[in-house]
Amino acid sequence: MAAEENQPAEKKRDLGKLLGFVFIGLNLCGLGVGSFLVYSATLGHHEAVLREADAQKELKQFEDSLQAAPVLYTMKPISTNLDGVPRRLIRMEVSLEMLDKEGFEEVVGLGPEARDAIVRVINGKSFTDLESVQGKLQLKTQIASALNGFLKSGVVKNVYFSDFVVQ
Repeated sequence: MAAEENQPAEKKRDLGKLLGFVFIGLNLCGLGVGSFLVYSATLGHHEAVLREADAQKELKQFEDSLQAAPVLYTMKPISTNLDGVPRRLIRMEVSLEMLDKEGFEEVVGLGPEARDAIVRVINGKSFTDLESVQGKLQLKTQIASALNGFLKSGVVKNVYFSDFVVQ
C-alpha cells in the first residue's frame, strides 16, 4: 500500500521537474532572440554606404536641373476683394516658378484649387498689408507656402506678379 502512494507523488515530482526544464529552455530561447534583436539594432546595424564620388555626382545632377531654364506657369488674372473698410478690389496676375516639369504638370492639374488657395490668402489681407514692398514679399511667401501645401511632388520655387492693381 505504501508503494502505491509513492507512485503518484513521484509522477508529480517528475512532471514538476519536466515543466521546470521546459520553462528554463523557453527562457533561454527568449533570451537568445532578445539578445540577437538588440545586437542587430545597435552594434550589428550597418549604415548605408554613401561614397563621396556618388554624392558629388548626385549633387551635380541636382544643380544642373536647377540651372536649367525655369519652368513658369502663368495663371489667369485673379480679381477679388481685400479685407477691411473701405472695400478695395485687387486684380493680379500670378506666375509660378516650379522646380521641375512634374511640378508644373501638378499645378496645372490643380487649377481651381490653386486659384482658391491664392484667393483665400488675398482675402485675409488688407490694403495696408499690401501697400509696402515687404507686404508684397510676404504675400509671395504665403502664396508659395499655400500652394506647396497642396502639391505632392512639385515645389513652387518662387511667385511673380506680372500685374498687381489695387483699387
